[in-house]
Amino acid sequence: MELELRHLRVLCAIADSGSVGRAAVALGFTQPALSTQLRRIERLLGEGLFVRSSTGVELTAYGAEVVSRARDILTRADALGRRHMGFPPAAAATLRLGVTNTPVVPTLLDALRDACPHLTVCVSSVYATGELLELLESGELDAALGVDYPGLPVRHSTALAHRAINTVPIFVAIHADHPLAHRIEVPLEELSEDTWFVASDDGVGWPGAFYDACRAAGFMPVGTHEFHVLDQLQSMIAKGLGVTAVQPTVCPIDGVLVKPLAGDPLWQRHLLVWRRELVEPPVVEALHHHAVRTYRGLLAQAPHLQKWVNRAYAPARLPDGLRASLPGPS
Repeated sequence: MELELRHLRVLCAIADSGSVGRAAVALGFTQPALSTQLRRIERLLGEGLFVRSSTGVELTAYGAEVVSRARDILTRADALGRRHMGFPPAAAATLRLGVTNTPVVPTLLDALRDACPHLTVCVSSVYATGELLELLESGELDAALGVDYPGLPVRHSTALAHRAINTVPIFVAIHADHPLAHRIEVPLEELSEDTWFVASDDGVGWPGAFYDACRAAGFMPVGTHEFHVLDQLQSMIAKGLGVTAVQPTVCPIDGVLVKPLAGDPLWQRHLLVWRRELVEPPVVEALHHHAVRTYRGLLAQAPHLQKWVNRAYAPARLPDGLRASLPGPS
């Protein structure tokens, strides 16, 4: 076996995702196949590159050196290919970044300012990931932070590429005096008589994924409101006007409780999507790296998520390849 560029991409994918399972999903491998390939690479290099941790895998000191050199080689190789295709060799001074309703933007922009001082980031806030994809396809955006759902992977042309940032369970926000407020987990079927605030069509699977979960639980909501302005939405939840599905990073206001759904029937994957010919590989790497770090930091600060993670049986029930998406016990 000789070391090839594809092997370097495998190492970088594992390092970026912090998990062999998630890297396998991103690269289109099975987890056993990618594990076998990693062992072969490590045998070729003569030393282990990763060690297992409570949150997935972490680079050894030697692994960090190898991956750093691998990134440099891949960046140079990609630059050669882009020159051959007639793409500009230098990164654009301005990055047009589209974002969905996400709390990561302030911290991410601050990190990018330090990591890429040459780069000016212009942010456009767009609710629907489907609309972000249209803006990327038309060349009106360079990159975007969006979402999709397990079983409903995002679809786009070959002009675009995407990489997973994390995959997290979707929780529910209820009034502090709700009859189920004492529950550690809330069974979805026991919310069948509640009024639901449901965010509008995001073009990539919501609210279809929500209604599919309701059907699987044996009901359809008796009343719904289409709404996605989070501040106003939480105020209405606090007044007992209904319940809603929320991201686990949400910070509840007084009068609102955020609870996991029993059995975790709903998941959401956060993504970085970009135009291949408009965003240089180093910028992609910086965007992805700091988005992952920012999301993990926010998740680690969410007490309702930490309680969910810390339960003794939680790690064993996570879908294969998703465990490393979440912060470990604090």
